[in-house]
Amino acid sequence: MTAGTVAGIALKSGTIDAGGILTSYLEAGAGEPVIMLHGSGPGVSAMANWQHNIGALSQRFRVLAPDIVGFGATKRPDDIVYSLRTWTDHVWAFLDAHDIEKAAIVGNSLGGRIALQMATDQPDRITKMVLMGAPGVGMTLTEGLAALRAYQPSHDAMRDLLRNYFAVDPTMITDDLVAIRYEASVADGAYEEYRAMFFDPRHAGSELGITEEQVRAIDTPALLVHGREDKVVRMQVSVTMLGLLPNADLHVFSKCGHWTQIERADEFSALVADYLARP
Repeated sequence: MTAGTVAGIALKSGTIDAGGILTSYLEAGAGEPVIMLHGSGPGVSAMANWQHNIGALSQRFRVLAPDIVGFGATKRPDDIVYSLRTWTDHVWAFLDAHDIEKAAIVGNSLGGRIALQMATDQPDRITKMVLMGAPGVGMTLTEGLAALRAYQPSHDAMRDLLRNYFAVDPTMITDDLVAIRYEASVADGAYEEYRAMFFDPRHAGSELGITEEQVRAIDTPALLVHGREDKVVRMQVSVTMLGLLPNADLHVFSKCGHWTQIERADEFSALVADYLARP
């Protein structure tokens, strides 16, 4: 494991065998464990998703953020079949590899759907969930999601994707951010893997549906967080989930898209930290 700093915060990066998958992850802080799960966009990773939040949360918690299999620097087994079950089992294996019995989950988009599945699988192991721009009941194929899946690698395509569908304020999309996400999207077969998990019939990456009955059965305390102008997962999905989850709160950020953790980083981090610390 190596150590470094992000925004003055000591941040460790390393790898661990999680169910036979050599898994790359970030870690900072001490205390009750909080697992941060990224989304599924091209070029995504734990660092890209959570770099503005890990430091703040690590002041009160032990934060671990893995690259979920198929994304980031985590090794991709040749025989892997991508599905919600595969991703969820990988996160369970990651917890087990760290001997973590119970944890809170902060999930962005796909990560939020994984959190819901974890709360269904073993509710006694999930203390709280934060579901940020997460798929749920009423999810439809939005223009933003279609653009994500249709991405063809180039600097211009990445710039257009981020500016048009992720952030309300396009000035947030700097040349450096575009370059980082573009390079990650084409590194070591990443694009081919991304296309396969959502379009190859051998995989089931797009099968993320959940029924009203399944949601009503999840009693884990949940904080739903959504950007009002989200073009990838519409805010109405979280509104619907609020009416179904037995123990949920909802916070909506105005003038904000699918990247609440980046567009409103400080407010998001404070909101999540206060929620997770609440008895």
